Amino acid sequence: MPQGDYKKLADEELVFRYAQRGEQAAFATLFERYGHLVYGVCLKYLKDAEAAKDAMQQVFIKLLEDLKRFKIDSFKPWLYQVAKNHCFMQLRKTVHEVNGEIDREADMEFDDGWHHKIEQEQLLDNLELCIGELAAEQQVCIKMFYLEKMTYADIAQQTGYTMMQVKSAIQNGKRNLKLKLEAKRNVST
Repeated sequence: MPQGDYKKLADEELVFRYAQRGEQAAFATLFERYGHLVYGVCLKYLKDAEAAKDAMQQVFIKLLEDLKRFKIDSFKPWLYQVAKNHCFMQLRKTVHEVNGEIDREADMEFDDGWHHKIEQEQLLDNLELCIGELAAEQQVCIKMFYLEKMTYADIAQQTGYTMMQVKSAIQNGKRNLKLKLEAKRNVST
């Protein structure tokens, strides 16, 4: 198919052609179509042009695999959510580090509640670790439901799980997360 013809295709057709047929031109067309949107979202949240450019590239690099893994019905809103989640994860990592140690003075200059920020960072790190310890089905469903803000139906459609499996994985995953977080908290106190 000539390069120009890809521009006439719907987003979902481009996703299909890339994910199922490996057509690189389809992915390139999605990048041309939505690179500026992802950059804009990243700039809105990260407030820095260079960081936004880097984040946009990271989002599209991640898409190279994600488009093959998930069934995506509405590409543009899904991509917007992926970009937003990526920015939130980047913002989480803003604790200043100097030689591997937290730069408390720099934090204090900008934020009187630096100790609260560090506690939040530790909680988020623990949460990330605990999610990684869940069963695979629970991990996928928890991430999609809470981080990507997907509905049960969307999760079922993208994963191939039944609606009952999705509900069960989220319910059991939440319970297991709570237990794992409490155990980590008890160990650290």
